[in-house]
Amino acid sequence: MAYSKEENYDEHTTDLLKGNFHTVLSALGEDPEREGLLKTPERVAKAMQFLTQGYHMDAEEILNSAKFKEAYSEMVLVKDIELYSLCEHHLLPFFGKAHIAYIPNGYITGLSKLAHVVECFSRRLQVQERLTHQILNAIQDTLNPVGVGVVIEARHLCMMMRGVQKQNCVTTTSAFSGEFMKNETRSEFLKLISADLG
Repeated sequence: MAYSKEENYDEHTTDLLKGNFHTVLSALGEDPEREGLLKTPERVAKAMQFLTQGYHMDAEEILNSAKFKEAYSEMVLVKDIELYSLCEHHLLPFFGKAHIAYIPNGYITGLSKLAHVVECFSRRLQVQERLTHQILNAIQDTLNPVGVGVVIEARHLCMMMRGVQKQNCVTTTSAFSGEFMKNETRSEFLKLISADLG
């Protein structure tokens, strides 16, 4: 039995991107017709659709799909959520971790939905600063919690592979709303995300 892999991509988009990446390879001085590159334009076309699938995701829909009435009123924290995104300035990856906390106000959401919200916004052409606020706003607007805190730590290949070529830089961004604007709550959140509870 021959190996087969099932993938679902928009055929029109794939064809359009494939043609453009074929042109890019030629413009770079490569031969798109040589064996090693024959399928590269199609592979890249599919990869780009996968890496930007967040444009077809709805954060509000994600959170509402597992929204439950609950009297819990303490901090809910999910930390070390892996994220991978593309810098919109160079189309190079940046990757790292997101830490998200919120204090419910009558409603909670499934824990995995917070990770899905990160995917929704990170799988787009992004800047880390905007990504941080988009995650916070989606949670604040959908769940209406007492407050939300988001911290993202990421490494950017646009700084590591090109430009200044600094390998050990980590960029940290944060956004807070409601109760997290208070020093006491924000300090508790920041202490929890830096703690090793294992």
